[in-house]
Amino acid sequence: MRVFAIRLRFGIVAVAAAMMVAGCSKSSSPTTPTPASTVTFSQQIQAQILNPACVSCHTDEGRTPAGGLNLKSGSAHASLVGVPSSAKPGAVRVITGNPSGSYLVQKLEGAADIVGLRMPRNGPPYLTDAQVALIRQWIQNGAPNN
Repeated sequence: MRVFAIRLRFGIVAVAAAMMVAGCSKSSSPTTPTPASTVTFSQQIQAQILNPACVSCHTDEGRTPAGGLNLKSGSAHASLVGVPSSAKPGAVRVITGNPSGSYLVQKLEGAADIVGLRMPRNGPPYLTDAQVALIRQWIQNGAPNN
């Protein structure tokens, strides 16, 4: 019985050591993307936020886009990044790396000094906190056109 107990303890220790080694090698993998690095403009910002919530007003199809801001696919990125706001002098729609300074975020969050209404204008409901956080992260990541 004593030999069985020793073998059992040895087996448990061996399994625990193997699990620790396996766990360490997986957690240090540099190829595992973090959520912050995976924000894409085309698949997440455009398809999941701008198209359903913004494009009905901010399009040039059959109309002049509201605020001179065209957010339809193929035009949105160029209309946002580094472009001055047409409503508020001195404001820039998207300042790469600076979500809080970007007028887009200020309009979505309803900052006190915005010109006009909080966006989307037909809200509430406004964008969810998660959607705004995704836009903030995209801007923080440099607002890539990916």
